[in-house]
Amino acid sequence: MVARAVTIFHHEERGGSCCPHPSPPPWDPAEDLRCITTTFQYLQTSGWYWGSISASQAREALLTMSEGTFLVRDSSHPQYMLALSVKTRCGPTSVRIEYSRGCFWLDSISPGLPHLQSFPDVHSLIQHYKSSGQTPQDQTSNDIHPKTKLGPAAHTAKDTGVPLKLMHPLHKSEAFPSLQHLTRLTVNRHTNCPDQLPLPKLLLRYLQDYPFHI
Repeated sequence: MVARAVTIFHHEERGGSCCPHPSPPPWDPAEDLRCITTTFQYLQTSGWYWGSISASQAREALLTMSEGTFLVRDSSHPQYMLALSVKTRCGPTSVRIEYSRGCFWLDSISPGLPHLQSFPDVHSLIQHYKSSGQTPQDQTSNDIHPKTKLGPAAHTAKDTGVPLKLMHPLHKSEAFPSLQHLTRLTVNRHTNCPDQLPLPKLLLRYLQDYPFHI
């Protein structure tokens, strides 16, 4: 089941993001191709992009995992490219990922939508919420809360917020990261300026090819 409404308790203004403005300037469609191509290159490298699996297959993969385990897959909805599937305390659920004019953000029909931050790629989105969810002093306020129905037996009950804690990516068995990639993740995790490291150009380029730590 796909969770349609998402509420971020720690709201962020979209003014500093790359989101579309009410009167956006002309947009070059070639930028869509560049942005989407780059995002899918990152996803293919990550090992936790599961491709065209269904929501039920994602649920099965996450069912026995710990809370906070997540993966990204192709959305089964024709208007969306991708979906984020996460193991919550109530079981696995999914949230669609929106895309428009070079920006990705979590799908929502909640009043908080204007405050949802957008990102230039899916990895930056995931990394942002994963890091926020691990802040010890404010862990609860930064969780992602989709509102999901309780089911037919509880049709009179109001929607209930279920926190989506992004903690651990679930890698496909055939796409488990190499030692080189794990080393790259470790380096990226410990520096914000990998291009300043005293490394050969070939290694610097390898770090730049995947500038994330998940």
